[in-house]
Amino acid sequence: MNRLEHFQRLVERQPENELFRFSLAQALDAADRGDEAVPHYQFCVAKKPDWMIAHILLGKRLLASGRKEEARAQLELGLRLAIEQSHEDPEREVRALLADLDR
Repeated sequence: MNRLEHFQRLVERQPENELFRFSLAQALDAADRGDEAVPHYQFCVAKKPDWMIAHILLGKRLLASGRKEEARAQLELGLRLAIEQSHEDPEREVRALLADLDR
């Protein structure tokens, strides 16, 4: 069983587990099935609104899907959380992504 199948099974058994959903979303992204990852990232940020990396990954996924305004909202939340939580590398990455959106 590969990583994707593993997390799909875990989510089937425990659909309310945000860690399983997050891991499934990442596995979907890695398998070039990123659009399928979106609802799992959305679940994560709804359940844990202060989950910085989930906001950022959701924003990046939405951006890759051409959903720029939705992406901007998630990235701005991720940026705010990165600053509040003193995560400098994610802060720099998100600032660059937002700057690209404004071009």
